[in-house]
Amino acid sequence: MLPVLLKYATVFAIGMFKFVAAPVAGVAAGLPMPVVWALSVAGMMTTVILISGVGQAWALHLRRRRQLKGKPLFSRRSRTVVRIYRRFGMVGIAFLTPILFSPVGGTVIATQLHVPRWRILLHMSWSAVLWGFAFTLLAVKFSHLPIFDHYR
Repeated sequence: MLPVLLKYATVFAIGMFKFVAAPVAGVAAGLPMPVVWALSVAGMMTTVILISGVGQAWALHLRRRRQLKGKPLFSRRSRTVVRIYRRFGMVGIAFLTPILFSPVGGTVIATQLHVPRWRILLHMSWSAVLWGFAFTLLAVKFSHLPIFDHYR
């Protein structure tokens, strides 16, 4: 019983920080597809809920830390993020979060752009469900590759 719970906890924890890796780890651990999908989504949404809850205080802390270090307010990366946000809104940030930003990064970006918490939760949840299904399906489809044998 404990080894199975450890597998569940590992997939959940990986999903909190590196969403793409959670389905791969779950399939490699031999967990069923619906469980891997649910744990990946739950991991990402836990991070989104925690970080968006801290929200404005976190964004203010990061801004102050950047100013204290003497760094410019806008970097090349932050300009790209603002361009994405202006063009596609929170939908674009949520869509790209699992692929480019990670759950932590995407939520921090959204809070720094002063997106209301309910919108962050709404858009990140559909994104997690969509990408979680896609990544889990891909991991199951390619689970015959030798890389998965190493983990079993």
